[in-house]
Amino acid sequence: MRPRPKRWPAASSRLPATSRLASEPSRPSRSRHFQEARANNPDERPPQHRHARRGVSRTKTYRLLIDGKHVDARDGRILERKSPGHGFTVSRYAQAGEAEVEAAVQAGHKAFETGPWPRMKASERAAILFRTADLIEARLEDIARLDALESGKPIAQARGEIGGAVDIWRYAASLARTLHGESYANLGDAMLGVVVREPIGVVSIITPWNFPFLIVSQKLPFALAAGCTAVVKPSEMTSASTFVLGDILLEAGLPAGVVNILAGLGADVGAPMVSHPLVEMVSFTGSTRVGKMTMASAAQSLKKVSMELGGKNGQIVFPDADLEAAADAAVFGGFFNAGECCNAGSRLIVHEAIADDFLDAVKALTSRVTVGDPLDDRTKVGAMISSDHLAKVTDYVAAAANEGSNVYSGGKQLVSNAGQYLDPTILRNVTENMAIAREEVFGPVLSVLTFETIEKALHIANNTPYGLSAGVWSASIDTCMSVARGVRSGTVWVNTFMEGYPELPFGGYKQSGLGRELGKRAVEDYTEEKTIQFHRGQRTGWWVG
Repeated sequence: MRPRPKRWPAASSRLPATSRLASEPSRPSRSRHFQEARANNPDERPPQHRHARRGVSRTKTYRLLIDGKHVDARDGRILERKSPGHGFTVSRYAQAGEAEVEAAVQAGHKAFETGPWPRMKASERAAILFRTADLIEARLEDIARLDALESGKPIAQARGEIGGAVDIWRYAASLARTLHGESYANLGDAMLGVVVREPIGVVSIITPWNFPFLIVSQKLPFALAAGCTAVVKPSEMTSASTFVLGDILLEAGLPAGVVNILAGLGADVGAPMVSHPLVEMVSFTGSTRVGKMTMASAAQSLKKVSMELGGKNGQIVFPDADLEAAADAAVFGGFFNAGECCNAGSRLIVHEAIADDFLDAVKALTSRVTVGDPLDDRTKVGAMISSDHLAKVTDYVAAAANEGSNVYSGGKQLVSNAGQYLDPTILRNVTENMAIAREEVFGPVLSVLTFETIEKALHIANNTPYGLSAGVWSASIDTCMSVARGVRSGTVWVNTFMEGYPELPFGGYKQSGLGRELGKRAVEDYTEEKTIQFHRGQRTGWWVG
């Protein structure tokens, strides 16, 4: 994930020093709380889940959106999604395959070649995007609930993400009217050069499960502002809010076929979306491993590719920093969205002179982070996306312990018969060559490393295949500038962490991706440049006599 829009709830908001489990009184052991609830009444869900179905009247089945129509999959297949925080089925989707990909791409191609969207005035496209933003805002609570139920993220966080998405749609709408070319009248009296930008064509947009609505909103509105058409594949685990977006776009007046939305598996839907000959560009957010496969496939037809991939981001803390603010940001960076965030501050790089006291403060704050029901407003860390992913994260923690690190806080799965939760975990005595310090864990695990000099801090920060983001905490402008210039990453936060604005570009160095999203040039990414040369008068410089 990405920078946090400024309007999102502040990371420094304090909670009472109670149990981390939302909706329950304080208990001496968070893990024991789950166990006791089940032991006292094995047939009853723990109390934090009893109110989870409020407002969830029934499981909805979402149909594919192709050429402006809602359709079922041709073979009738259905995907089912259970809430990772509650255990019950919350959504079903028609499961697309290659036939549906073909129909969706053909619809997008037709809409681009003969439809009105690429030929509209920019002001007309902008008006539809502004209406889309207004309609998203009107349905913010419903969309946030869908994302919280399907992903396990806390509802308060989901509201912030949808609010941030509204801001992005409005920013993209404003950029639609700023797209422009260039003219060159300095080529001699007989020649005028004009450079124009044209929409690239059909764009395949593939988004992950950790920020379902926010990430599609970092791609799609900019492609639409440029005049492109799109085929969108959300994650098969969190597709519902993207289908709601499709309905909103139609309501806002988007012509049929401009946006087509498919649910399905990567091999069945994502792969043919990338390789299809009528697709001109691929915009992908996901793991570096899948990103490499996507890039290799796109290379066969030399498609333009934009990728936002993994990260192993460090926060570097110096002794002269505002240590209270830095400690709060360390907890936020490590455990926001249960660490299921490519932008997570999963490495805490602390000066040796303050390491013990600083980590005591971080541990104390971590003990106040509320873990529990995603639909409870007090929850800060919700459920992990799946049991398989939870097992992967706990395996990383176990492997780090075997390599010599020690669990300073947390590290245990919180037992629940309705969902999967992991106690926010802090690992000490981590060395820079351990897997836990170099590989993306994608869970609520904070690895602590120490340094003595700024050179060593930069070496640790850069000793990873990734380069998405970093943070530096110091009262010295010289120190902050040295780190900001020396870290090989696409974003560096100085005395803050994971704040973001639509105006600022976002993307990574090295294996964290290709290209940038957001920023004033985001619409340009979905265009091609064309040079047109006008000659005035009789031809000069004859080639043949």
